[in-house]
Amino acid sequence: AVKDLYDVTGLATTAGTRLLAGNIAAQDSAPVRRLAAAGMVLVGKTHTVQFAFGGVGINHDHGTPHNPWSPTPMAPGGSSSGSGVAVGAGLLPVALGSDTGGSVRIPAALCGTVGLKTTVGRIGRSGVYPLSWTLDTVGPLTRSVEDAALVYQALQGTDAADETTVGVTPHDVLASLGDGVKGLRLAFGETMFFDDVDPEIAAAVREAGRVLRELGASVGSMAVPEVAEAMAEQRRASMVAAEALAVNGRLMDEQFDALDPVVAHRMKTGRGLSATDYFVVLRQWAALRERVRRTLADVDALLVPATMIPPRPLASIDASAESYGDANLRYLRNPAVGNLLALCAVVLPCGFTRDGLPIGLMVYAKPFDEAMALRVARAYEQATDWHRRRPDLGWAR
Repeated sequence: AVKDLYDVTGLATTAGTRLLAGNIAAQDSAPVRRLAAAGMVLVGKTHTVQFAFGGVGINHDHGTPHNPWSPTPMAPGGSSSGSGVAVGAGLLPVALGSDTGGSVRIPAALCGTVGLKTTVGRIGRSGVYPLSWTLDTVGPLTRSVEDAALVYQALQGTDAADETTVGVTPHDVLASLGDGVKGLRLAFGETMFFDDVDPEIAAAVREAGRVLRELGASVGSMAVPEVAEAMAEQRRASMVAAEALAVNGRLMDEQFDALDPVVAHRMKTGRGLSATDYFVVLRQWAALRERVRRTLADVDALLVPATMIPPRPLASIDASAESYGDANLRYLRNPAVGNLLALCAVVLPCGFTRDGLPIGLMVYAKPFDEAMALRVARAYEQATDWHRRRPDLGWAR
């Protein structure tokens, strides 16, 4: 299945709003074409947060899919909410999402699946409804790291309609997938990543590091000062909101009251970013990305919590703008850093809370080193059985 941002010939691409019900695709998006060429069978589309702008997974227009791990309606994570639920519930082995600030990785963490965040330029995005063309990436949610690698292998390649892919050479991630972690240099990212994280989540991620150490990796800790700087700059500049507004300005002007109020008001903040500020932010991000490359030069991958908190009840999140904002921030913080700093990442299950809700480990690797992120994740997955757990869906009958 594919998130309802992907053009599929003859189907509407609604981006999570009924206002686009008549937006019928004339041709398949580049990722759909590549998967079809690889022999995959498309069974349908999955829910998304409106315009893919939110980390909780709530959609007041089309409805919110429930996390499969609890009979109480819990946050599925967003914005690729339906893809996370479909794979987490065992309905499908693979679903495509998109990731601009964590939208593949958050539902993967909350629904107990694997999620791959790729580097901009690795996979063509033509025919995929944009949120922020500077940060948008295509990625799969799957039941295993191996499946994620296989799907990624099929998705790679130049897309003539997406200039970010021009000159990016596809790489074989399958060749090193089973090489293990012996001799690799791994580190817990200590700058901000573990701050205010739920204790059960932090403990599970630390335990994952112990497992990887036993497998032969060197596992230490390191500061990554660029993380806090990137997040501070994003909060100040509302870059994603500005780019989203550029795409959806007509709907904002003509149909504001018909849009999801949370999404519409978040997007509205983009009006405060001037053209000068926009280009200043781009230059600052470029400088931060170069600095983080140097900071990470002596490590192969970072180990961090995928989210700050586990799934929360939807009723409590949706009770007020403040409760939504708090949950959204706690889901987005750790994943969003990867988009801002152009890192790639894999999220995979590393345990459960005492309430039986999934916990996600995030493996960050350098830009364009998806092979390393997948290799580390695969080694951990083979040494544990968290990814084999399935939710009891008896309550859903």
